[in-house]
Amino acid sequence: MTALISPELVVLDADLGSDKAAVVHRLAGLVADAGRATGAEALAGDALAREAQAATGLPGGIAIPHCRSGAVTQASLAFARLRPGVDFGAADGPADLVFLIAAPAAGDADHLTLLSALARALVRPDFVASLRAAASAQDVVALVEEVVSPKPATGASAAASVPAPATPAPAADAAPARRRLVAVSACPTGIAHTYMAADKLTAAAEAEGVDLVVETQGSSGSTPLDPAVIRDAEAVVFAVDVGVKDQERFAGKPVVQSGTKRAINEPEVMIREALAAADDPNSRRVPGSGAAATAPTGGGGKPSTGAEIRRWLLTGVSYMIPFVAAGGLLIALGFLLAGYPVALTDPDSGNSWAKEWVLNNSLFDLPVSTVADLNGGLSGYLGAMLFFIGSLAFSLFIPAMAGYIAYAIADRPGLAPGFITGLVAVQVNAGFLGALVGGVIAGFAARWLSRLKVGRVVRGLMPVVVIPLIATLIASGLMVLVLGRPLAAAITGLTNWLNGLSGTSAVLLGILLGLMMAFDMGGPVNKAAYAFATAGLASYISNPTENTGPLVIMATVMGAGMVPPIALTLATLIRPKVFTPAEQEQGKAAWLLGLAFITEGAIPFAAADPLRVIPPIMIGSATTGAIVAAAGVQAQAPHGGIVVFFAINGVLMWLLAIAVGTVVGAVAVVIAKSIGRKKIDEVPEDAVDLAHAHNPAPAVSAPARV
Repeated sequence: MTALISPELVVLDADLGSDKAAVVHRLAGLVADAGRATGAEALAGDALAREAQAATGLPGGIAIPHCRSGAVTQASLAFARLRPGVDFGAADGPADLVFLIAAPAAGDADHLTLLSALARALVRPDFVASLRAAASAQDVVALVEEVVSPKPATGASAAASVPAPATPAPAADAAPARRRLVAVSACPTGIAHTYMAADKLTAAAEAEGVDLVVETQGSSGSTPLDPAVIRDAEAVVFAVDVGVKDQERFAGKPVVQSGTKRAINEPEVMIREALAAADDPNSRRVPGSGAAATAPTGGGGKPSTGAEIRRWLLTGVSYMIPFVAAGGLLIALGFLLAGYPVALTDPDSGNSWAKEWVLNNSLFDLPVSTVADLNGGLSGYLGAMLFFIGSLAFSLFIPAMAGYIAYAIADRPGLAPGFITGLVAVQVNAGFLGALVGGVIAGFAARWLSRLKVGRVVRGLMPVVVIPLIATLIASGLMVLVLGRPLAAAITGLTNWLNGLSGTSAVLLGILLGLMMAFDMGGPVNKAAYAFATAGLASYISNPTENTGPLVIMATVMGAGMVPPIALTLATLIRPKVFTPAEQEQGKAAWLLGLAFITEGAIPFAAADPLRVIPPIMIGSATTGAIVAAAGVQAQAPHGGIVVFFAINGVLMWLLAIAVGTVVGAVAVVIAKSIGRKKIDEVPEDAVDLAHAHNPAPAVSAPARV
């Protein structure tokens, strides 16, 4: 196997620049010059994009910028001992020892194992001291090779290294039984922080006299914890920046959870918190699988009530969006092929023309339309079929929202009661408000039932019979008997008010929706505006009327949501020097995400500099929202952005509004970034993806705004 590091990849006591971007670029240049990467700029861009998600500075003057990159042809380490040090975001000051860890996009397990071995060595004070004392590049290479590929001991030294069998102590002198914990560590790239957190926790546990077994879910693979070890553990520590794989293995265990960076910085605190959680009968417990899979919290104990509510609602809305996107786009295509009257109701049957056409005809018996303005022949039939399928898919989004809200609260036991309660909410015209309320009720009912202590005979029936039955009766019964009518009245009143908006009031609504779409770019405020718009569109499609307010709202929300990523791309072109190299690279792709109505394309910029990015893009989106609402542009599709131009009534004005908002937002961003320019602030290691949420990588490939 080719060595990870060589003397030409080492720089000692050098000044590589005043900020971390300059240092990363210089180290990436060493890797490219050594023939280990196809281009220094691409490698540096990937490393800085990872840096924008979370700072890689560690206590003790160490930094480990790292990434997987398609530009890397051979796994490599580049090392710099800096004079002076450079700030990489560590709380205790600048770093003077910097390793750039460059892994291929599809790195093999052997190289990833070596890279993780280096990361683990960096938590050892003796290894760090040796790097500072190294006299030459060759000395650094030897030190690194020793930790990533240690030579096996032989002869007398090997014998000496084997511990003698322990002699059991007399029973009277036996020490108290050691307490037992288990832990899981995982970071987005799975190269460095995963293993450093594991080793820090292990060392802290040993110092506390605690037995700890850690499962590292990293790029070099992981060995799952033995079920017996999990069973015997008193509590579990999740040091994760991503979801925990197979979390249901730990169900019911007291849990302390945070990001890997906290585990590296204060592992002893997390160990003590885990021991305290084990002694507290009311401590937070690990739920089952699925929607309850972990999202990192900022602290070590139970998440705040606000964070939990946010997680429940975002889970429901995120799972809802694929139904909206698929159904809405099919409906739009149906309109394109068959004409808008395909949504109208046949007075004889009460069904839509699309349903009548599809059910009563076949591809081989194509009718000629008898409805004015409705296309006949093959085009009309295919349009009716697409509209029919899309309407069915679209009708599922409210049950899906309620089902997955309940799923987030109670895990799998809440799924069926939530879906059924959501379907009941549709039938009683409670709309998306019914989905929100019904999903929460169903989830808590299922969670309460799942925690009841019952006999062994009944226990087997609980998840498949008792919980679905009783939780459904509670939530759906309340929806029919108590909640349905007032929620339906609220939805009707809100719809009537919106349909009556015109002039100044419509502009104000457009501004409000634009501000909401840009405020958190896929977060709860953004999703609230989007869910409101799609619910109105669904109501209109099922019962078209002369009031087209819901269509205007949908056009406003989609147009305003497209602005932030496009505006930031334009801003990087107008004045690139106020953006980091990584942001300039991200700008090359953000406009595509914006055109596809993926607002999350703006998240990397906002995460790095929220105060200078979020308010300006809110101004841009509000501008677009005001223009679209004032012009009365209508959208018959809930998603797709520029792709569904054919479903936009007033498409030229809609595009003009997006263009104006983009320019306003871009100029505002440039002005804000030019005032008191600063480096990218540290983003907490356990901040959400956002991605995964919503980090830039998932956002690029996401088919919908999740």
